[in-house]
Amino acid sequence: MIVRNLFLGLAILLSLPALRAEEPASSAVGGPIRPLAQDFVTVWESPDPKPLFGYTPGICRLESGRLVATYEISSRGKLPSATRSVIATSDDGGLTWTHRADHHLSFCRTFEAGGALYLLGRQKQVAIMRSDDEGVTWSKPFFLVEKGIWHQSACNVLYANGCVYLVMEVHAPLRGIQGWQVGDLAPVLMRAKVEDDLTDPKNWTFASKLVFEDIWDADQNHFFGVPFHPADRKKVTWLNSRETRGQAPLGWLETNVVQFTDPQHLWHDPKGKTFYLWMRANTGATNYAAIAKVTENEDGSMTTSLVQAPSGKTMLYVPCPGGQMRFHVLWDEKTQLYWLLGTQATDSMIKPDLMTKERFGTPDNERHRLVLHYSKNMVDWCFAGLVCMGNNPKEARHYASMCIDGDDLCILSRSGDARAKSAHDGNLITFHRVKSFRDLVY
Repeated sequence: MIVRNLFLGLAILLSLPALRAEEPASSAVGGPIRPLAQDFVTVWESPDPKPLFGYTPGICRLESGRLVATYEISSRGKLPSATRSVIATSDDGGLTWTHRADHHLSFCRTFEAGGALYLLGRQKQVAIMRSDDEGVTWSKPFFLVEKGIWHQSACNVLYANGCVYLVMEVHAPLRGIQGWQVGDLAPVLMRAKVEDDLTDPKNWTFASKLVFEDIWDADQNHFFGVPFHPADRKKVTWLNSRETRGQAPLGWLETNVVQFTDPQHLWHDPKGKTFYLWMRANTGATNYAAIAKVTENEDGSMTTSLVQAPSGKTMLYVPCPGGQMRFHVLWDEKTQLYWLLGTQATDSMIKPDLMTKERFGTPDNERHRLVLHYSKNMVDWCFAGLVCMGNNPKEARHYASMCIDGDDLCILSRSGDARAKSAHDGNLITFHRVKSFRDLVY
């Protein structure tokens, strides 16, 4: 199946130069922020938006220039025959997409290593598939672990020390958490040598597990106002009188991995053996991320621990625009900057009982404005621009992944329009292109 949207694709190419030409005049008079990539190509559209939703968009660019997209089609158990995951490719910069394969792994991302293309996800346990023809045909899934229920999103992939690094998350057993169980998650950094066969479990090393529920200390963190709304350690706390907006127990999830190569950075490791995990923080507050670190030991094992500030204080949270939602971190060698694609909150202080029906979940859960930031150190962030936005809080632009394509950023978003069931359960997977993204640095 070839998904074509040539007219929208041409609109993107034709409209962006005009927008950029007007930017200097607009910024000179303090005009409104203009979206960088409001127009889009529809990669997938739900044939029935009420029971059938699109989840977990992931995108990567191959050395050849081909773009590879992954996403899930889910009915949340109502239509089992319709639930599947999809791989599609584009050879014209995202204007048209060719369906390549269906499979049953979820939370997937693709990446190149050793001349092969891999897709890593989970079917309860972590599994990986391989393609030797740039995504046209695929192997069966190879399971890398035998136990546990694993979790993630299409977060980033890092290359360092001749290895590929990425994070999956595993649920710890017997914590007694009810509802959304992000408090029992442990982020697990995975490492494999780029040149090895990554379908062989023996070629992967997994870091030790650090479970949020086991490290949470309210006395250490109360000055941050966390949790912001009342929250129980084990069950959902209802925030409104109708008991429709619930605060889940605290936790972390959807982990990105970064390394600090700048010798001036406080957390720089000259041996290159330390990695940092940046995670969505489920706290009820906005613009904080949860963090941890992983240290590679002399024997090749990896140990996960919390981060220490220079004062000796233990750190769990850092400032991060959109850290309350799923975000994507991308390191750019040319600018020597970290780029952050995330969701912008505009109204998290509203009383839960006064939220409109279009708003999903808790007050910190806005999902309709996708924004871009950059940073030299992962703590101090500069606003680069509004990527795109829905017409109202129900029309989501969120859970997006990105990759660099020459001078541009290619973005795949979990989106929705007026027909969507909710901001969480969208009916579109959309492709966006931010032209000349490095020109946004100031």
